[in-house]
Parts: sequence; structure tokens; C-alpha cells
Amino acid sequence: MMTQSKAGQIVWHDLFTSDRACSMAFYQHVANWTYEIERATDFAWGGGEKDFVLALSGDEAGAGLAETPPEQENGWIAYIEVPDVDVAVKRVGTFGGKIVREPFEVPGVGRNALVRDPLGALVGISLSRHSFPVPRQQFGPEVYVSNGNEFPQAFYAELFGWQVSPERDKDCLALLGRSGDLVAIQHTATWPSGSNAAWVPCIKVASVSDACRAAETEGARSASVEVNETVQVHNPILCDPDGAPFSFGIE
Repeated sequence: MMTQSKAGQIVWHDLFTSDRACSMAFYQHVANWTYEIERATDFAWGGGEKDFVLALSGDEAGAGLAETPPEQENGWIAYIEVPDVDVAVKRVGTFGGKIVREPFEVPGVGRNALVRDPLGALVGISLSRHSFPVPRQQFGPEVYVSNGNEFPQAFYAELFGWQVSPERDKDCLALLGRSGDLVAIQHTATWPSGSNAAWVPCIKVASVSDACRAAETEGARSASVEVNETVQVHNPILCDPDGAPFSFGIE
């Protein structure tokens, strides 16, 4: 069950992909992930019996890979833990967001919803009913990219209890969870014209430079985003072969 230590934390990631086998091979190569297959009897994305792939780093499961449902686009979704999904969703519109999918049950896992924040970034809201810990060895602080230094601070403060660190940098904001730990980073950047803001997962690797070279060898490309050169060193943003943006961080 959800504990207060999880509230406001990013507790899970889903990757929607048009070629799950290709995505599995890609992240296995660049991030050394392994996989377990679970059989869902009532699949959350379309119902019926379907396989769901759990992505693991060591013995930690922090992500799932699924074929892209008809109503969704390829890409990563981060889920933020709350005490009550239904209550949180009712507050989304009040703070400028939009509901993408109303709260739904994930049998044996918990209750989720999908929303967009005021700048259009897709994010999941989650209430866990499982024993998985917050995936700290698989993912680092999530990266938020919009245009310039825009970030809907009130939305994340009111729904998830996030605060901006008082130690500000001109090129980024450090976003802190309820207990004061770092949960996300917003970078000053130039996102493609007309694009929504986006949350980008930070996948932990032993060497960012080695992981970038491996990713490019396996078909990744640089995302169409311009950020400060110092930021690029620490959080390069790439797109996997299916077009999903992601970044790397040090383990």
C-alpha cells in the first residue's frame, strides 16, 4: 500500500512503444536492463489477457513496456504518487491542467490516471498497491523541458506537494518532494516550436558518455532541443529508435 514516504515521489514509468521487442533490446543494450514478463488478466490499456513487460535494473523493477494503445502516443510516462487519485484528479482543472484518462484500476498494482499540466506535459497520477520501492537505482530525477524557463510550479505544488529549491541556478530549477529530496529538474531550454512541454526520464548509467555512444550506435538520435552546454554534459536528451525522448544520469 502507499506509504507517506512515497507521496510526491515518481514511483513508476511506462513506455508506450510501437515495437516492444526493439525497445527491449535497445534499453537492454544501453542501460543493462533485464526483463520479466507478467500476464495481465485484465490489461489496463484495452482489457483482456495480455503480456506486460517489467524492466529491471538489478533486482529493482521501476518501469513497464507496453505496445502503444490506440488512444496514446509513443513515449515515456512518469507516475507521481498521491494518497487519493480521485481527489487529485478533481483538482487538476482548478490549477490549469486537463484530464487525459479518468482514474482507472490496474489489477494487483493500484489506481492511476493520466493528465496534462498547464503547459501540456503528460504525467501519470498513481496510488500504489504493491510492495515495489521508489525506483532510485534505475532512474534519477526526472527532467522537465518546455520553452525557456517556463514551469507550472503551482500545479505541482498543489497536487503533489513539490517545492522549488531555494538554491536556484539560472539555467535550472531543482524540484523537491514532500520530504525535501530531489525529485525532478527543470532546465532552461528551447523545445521544438509548437510542442507541448514534456517530462523526460533520466535513466541511470555508469558512464553517460559511454551510454550515449551505445545509444547512438543502436539508432538513438539527439532530440530537437537546445539547452545550456553545461546541462548537456549532465543530462543529454536523446530520442530512442521509436522516437521517445529520454536522458542519462550517473548511477
